[in-house]
Amino acid sequence: MTDRPLKIAYLCDITPLDTNLYSGGNARMYQALQRHGGEVTILSNSWHMAEPLRRLMHVLPEALNLRMRWRLHLLLGRLIARGVRRELAQGDFDVLFCAYSIQSMAGVGRLGAVVSAFTTDATPTTYKQSQVGQSFGSYLSASRYLDPWIARQEKRVLNDLDLILSPTHWLRDGIENTFAIADERVQIIPWGANIDPVATCEDINPLRSGAPVELLFVGRDWHSKGGPLALAVLAGLQTQDLPAHLTIIGCAPEGVEAGADIKIYPQLDKSKPDDMAIFEIAFKHAHFLINPSFESFGFAFCEASAYGLPSLAFRVGGVPVKDRVNGHALPLGSSADNFVAVISDYVANPVTHTALRKTARTEYETHLNWDAWGRAVMDQLRSRVADKR
Repeated sequence: MTDRPLKIAYLCDITPLDTNLYSGGNARMYQALQRHGGEVTILSNSWHMAEPLRRLMHVLPEALNLRMRWRLHLLLGRLIARGVRRELAQGDFDVLFCAYSIQSMAGVGRLGAVVSAFTTDATPTTYKQSQVGQSFGSYLSASRYLDPWIARQEKRVLNDLDLILSPTHWLRDGIENTFAIADERVQIIPWGANIDPVATCEDINPLRSGAPVELLFVGRDWHSKGGPLALAVLAGLQTQDLPAHLTIIGCAPEGVEAGADIKIYPQLDKSKPDDMAIFEIAFKHAHFLINPSFESFGFAFCEASAYGLPSLAFRVGGVPVKDRVNGHALPLGSSADNFVAVISDYVANPVTHTALRKTARTEYETHLNWDAWGRAVMDQLRSRVADKR
């Protein structure tokens, strides 16, 4: 296995220099590969000979652009891939690493001595066929007629890859069940928190009997992230004469007003020191992150673990919450009363909450950070490069 820096070509439909899109995960991956032994070159996200069509897509309303662009990219994959291969030939690369956009690998095929690696939290087909995808329905109802063709294109891409890096068992199982791919090329390496490393968990607010239970909700979409249920849990605690507060970060839900027991921060930019300070105080002050959402991953749960904050979620998709390790993942269909019961048990015995905080922090230090991801991924890449030499 080589110890020299690997020459990595980084491919995505959006530049990893944008720290906001893909919830920041694209940028964090790029940075982690650089830190842990890669000479990383960002390939163009141009469609090369078909570039005028990509630019035309960006003229469309955002909802149509997001849904049509990747499908058209798949359709034109072989044409676009010629440009990708030309860029690879100019760089003498060891690895082609693609993040998120499986369509960017369409038509690229097998690369001989170059290792091809891909990571995402869901492919279009595994997502659409899952409980997560089915819970949201389809914006373009006619798109279902393309589903069999899209699945064939995904399978072709995945079969050509040397390494498939899944952040979750959920995606690994989805790939196996959907595409019958279940070999050592599929490796599970969790993603990390999309914040700079949190050195310690000092100055946290301990849970105490009789003191308010501090709930934290984080998400741009109030409904898809489980906001109404979080609000019902707040009411349920108060009904049981347990004082409780809810802090909402990321949205200003209609019909929900800030007051004595609810704080609302509609938008925080973590790249701005003042906003990041508010974010950090909220996570340190909270006793539970409550995001009962349908997700293929969920960076907020990693960020909660970074602060030793237990998470309450549904057991669905790839949500990185382990029962009694960094929180509780309740069965789908669990009611507000079920979540209230979990919280009440900790209020009655705060020492167990302190223990849960510690194991949540350990989960972050061991798995849910980008340095752990970077080290594990580079080990896999070095091994695959050595096998091809």
